[in-house]
Amino acid sequence: MPCAHAVDRISLRQASLLPGPSSLSLLEDSRASAAAHRGETRLPGYLLIAIAAVVGLFLFSFTIGPYPIPASTVVSVFLHKLSLVEKTWSDAVDLVVLDVRGPRIAAAILVGGALACAGATYQNLFRNPLVSPGVLGVSAGAGFGAALGIVLGMPGLGIQGMAFLWGLAAVAVTIWLGRTFHRHATLVLVVAGLVVSAFFQALVSLIKIVADPLNQLPSITFWLLGGLHRMSTATLLSALIPIAVAGLVLHALRWKVHALAAGEDEARTMGVDVPRTRLLLILSATLMTAACVSISGIIGWVGLLIPHIVRMLVGPSFAAVLPMSALIGGGFLLGIDDLARAPGTTEIPLGILTALIGAPFFALVLARTRRQWF
Repeated sequence: MPCAHAVDRISLRQASLLPGPSSLSLLEDSRASAAAHRGETRLPGYLLIAIAAVVGLFLFSFTIGPYPIPASTVVSVFLHKLSLVEKTWSDAVDLVVLDVRGPRIAAAILVGGALACAGATYQNLFRNPLVSPGVLGVSAGAGFGAALGIVLGMPGLGIQGMAFLWGLAAVAVTIWLGRTFHRHATLVLVVAGLVVSAFFQALVSLIKIVADPLNQLPSITFWLLGGLHRMSTATLLSALIPIAVAGLVLHALRWKVHALAAGEDEARTMGVDVPRTRLLLILSATLMTAACVSISGIIGWVGLLIPHIVRMLVGPSFAAVLPMSALIGGGFLLGIDDLARAPGTTEIPLGILTALIGAPFFALVLARTRRQWF
C-alpha cells in the first residue's frame, strides 16, 4: 500500500521530469511534503491529547442537567456495569446516566466525529476547502424525507428511516446527473449537488405549507434545526452501524485519498483506480452523513470547520487528518451540546449554536491559513 511520502516523492519526480514546471511549483511540493512529514511526526502526541480531552469532556457532560450527578459517581456507574464496584447509589442515577444522558452524549461524539470525517473526505476528494458533508444534496434530501415522514404521521424510527433513505436517494440523483453531463468532472458533480439540494429544499418548503401548523410544522422546523434531545439507545445503534462501516472503508482508503489530493495523474501512476476510488469515497462519506442527519437533523459547520483546524495541527496527510477529525469533531459537538442543555437556559437547537460559534471561528481559520489548504 502506498504511503504519504511515496506520493510526495512521485509528485516531485514528475515535476522534475515533465516539461514546463516552475521552481515555484517545486518549492510548493517540497513544502507540502515537509508539512505532511511534520504532521505524521506530531500525530501520536496530538492523538493522546485529543483522547484525554474527549474522555474528560465525556465525563463532565454527565454532570450537566437538572439532576446533579458528580463525575465520580458517573465513573462508579460504569465500573459497576463491569462488576468492579458495589452499587451505593439509587436506581434513578442509573436511569439518568445510562438511559437519558448516556445515549445523547455518545450520539454527540458519534455525529460530530462522523461529520468531521465526511467533511475531510469531501474536501480532499474535491480539493476544495469550502466543501461540506452536504455538498452532494444528502442533507437536503434527508430533510425532505424527515419532513415527509412527519406529515405522514410516522413514528420516530420511521422518520429516521425516511431521512436516511431520501438522503441516499438525493446523492444517487446527484451522481447520476454528474455522470450524465460529464463522467469524470468533479466540478460538474458539485454543481449537480447544488441543483439537487435546491430541488429538495423547495420540496421541504412545499411540505411546510401543507403541514398542520399546530403540530406538524413545529416538529418539522425543530428537526431541520438539528438536535439530540430525542436520542435513545436504539436510535444511536441504528446510526452506529452504517457510520462504523463507512469509517472502516475510509480508513482502508486513506492513502488513496492522499494520492488523489496530489492530483489524478499522480494517483494513476501509483496504480489507483481513480473512478472506482472516488465512487467508494463518495458513497462512504454520504453514508456517514445520511446516518448522522437521520438521527440529529441538519447540523452545519462541523464538517466544514473541523478539518481545517485538524490540518493546521497535523498537516495535510489524510491518514493523520482522519483520526484527528473524528476526535476533535466529536469533542466539538459534545461541547456544543453541553452548552445547549446547560441548566437555567432554554435548549437551543444545535444547528443554530454551531452556526453562531462556527462561522466566526471559521473566519479566523481562513485568516490564519489563507491559501494553504492542502
